Amino acid sequence: MVFFGKTEISAILLTIFLSLCFNGACEGSGVAMPGPVDCMFPVESKMVSKADISLVRSLSDKKSREQCGMFVVEGRKMVAEALASSLNVGRVFGTEEFADMDGCETVSQKEVERMSSLRAPQGILALVDMPRYDFPSAPGLNELMLALDGVQDPGNLGTIMRLADWFGIRDIICSRDTVDCFGPKVVQASMGAIFRVRVHYCDLANVLRGIRAPVFGTFLEGENIYNTELDGRRGVIVLGNEGKGISGAVASTVTRKLFIPPYPEGSHGSESLNVGVAAAIVCSEFRRRSHS
Repeated sequence: MVFFGKTEISAILLTIFLSLCFNGACEGSGVAMPGPVDCMFPVESKMVSKADISLVRSLSDKKSREQCGMFVVEGRKMVAEALASSLNVGRVFGTEEFADMDGCETVSQKEVERMSSLRAPQGILALVDMPRYDFPSAPGLNELMLALDGVQDPGNLGTIMRLADWFGIRDIICSRDTVDCFGPKVVQASMGAIFRVRVHYCDLANVLRGIRAPVFGTFLEGENIYNTELDGRRGVIVLGNEGKGISGAVASTVTRKLFIPPYPEGSHGSESLNVGVAAAIVCSEFRRRSHS
């Protein structure tokens, strides 16, 4: 008679179990059994390093973005647009739900939350190289462009980028004190426009002073935008700071002052329009004229 020790018995039982799984003996037994791989090798999330988490978190800061040359996009739609764009996508981190995304490194939801700058992380994010665009050689001469003078709110800039994308405006030139277009809140508010609209930072007053195209700006003392003649295909439209409007230096370069009238005309309600709302009205009117 042969006696087996505990170790041998465990090995025999394991061999029988594996044989059942791999030979399909589990099937038809009335008991739901996992497949061979799932039986012994459950899928686990990869461990992301502390350095990776610190890097992603640091990109919430403008200085770190400029040093690393990268910015962060979050959410399935935004990451998918990044992958489909001409920009270079470095790494993609996501939970198992997003394992179908190209190059996605599977991490846990908790790790995504540690990396994300959003209040409600969407389970996936990517690191994208910041593009370097050539500055327009003749701003507004043969196309319509936007110029932003000290716009500070990330949501407003993201919205204006989205509007530019909608109305076929490919370049936005900004004063250096305008909020950074690669900040997390701007990127999310742009809803993918960040991948198609080129944003340039410069000495805005100096650039506008040297161009040959018409420069438009919205002012309370301007012409009624609905009654004045406009060429909706060319020129630069200047939009100012949320609280102070267009600065004196930039205002001196404006060749056509426009006014968005309230309704009914002459009524006294809100003092002004939000810069994103004003941008939508002006862009819409310019593009309407280009088709008339």
